[in-house]
Amino acid sequence: MTLDNCKKLAGIKAADLIEDGMLVGIGTGSTVFFFIERLIERCKEGLSISAVSSSERSTKQAKEGGIVFKDINTITKIDLTVDGADEIDHTGRMIKGGGGALLREKILASTSTSTIIIVDETKTCEKLGKQKLPVEIVPFGIDATIYKINQQGYKGVVRKNSDGSIYYTDNDNIIYDIYFEHLLEEPEADHLKLINIPGVVETGFFFNLAKKVIIAFEDGHIEERN
Repeated sequence: MTLDNCKKLAGIKAADLIEDGMLVGIGTGSTVFFFIERLIERCKEGLSISAVSSSERSTKQAKEGGIVFKDINTITKIDLTVDGADEIDHTGRMIKGGGGALLREKILASTSTSTIIIVDETKTCEKLGKQKLPVEIVPFGIDATIYKINQQGYKGVVRKNSDGSIYYTDNDNIIYDIYFEHLLEEPEADHLKLINIPGVVETGFFFNLAKKVIIAFEDGHIEERN
């Protein structure tokens, strides 16, 4: 089974858990793409929901499929959010933000009664740190902010588009991708060091937000972890 087929399995499984009347938070990424596609199918079959999303890309895909959206600025609670992860350990700690939507993803997850994370088996790990850690920073004083990040012992690069221009998030911020030399023993401590630097808006560390994890394996079976 291909990696895309694994992602599709996980996306379909999550979409089939959505119930009538729910306000659904839609995340971002290649696995969430398949969740949205199945959710569109279910809505055409009669499922009645409304949605909010963490990215312009996911919003465009869902709206073009006919999913009804609410204004994120007028809600205080989301019933269920479905999102992916770049890396997730056995305790549910994650690194997210490969698609650049980490801040909005964290807002949706923290506003949700429940959050389902959908991944293929390659995203699971024993310890975080193999994948890059996206850190969202404001453009004002960018060199000073990066200098302070480096002074804390972290090294990385400003994310750029394929044409070499600086990548900007949907919030008009910049992503600084940190690369670790070793796997992380205490990612919570790394998060605290980074988030306390003026200019850092959010990190791609996600803790205590995944209520259920759906993992699709290459042999075709699906595992659910609570």
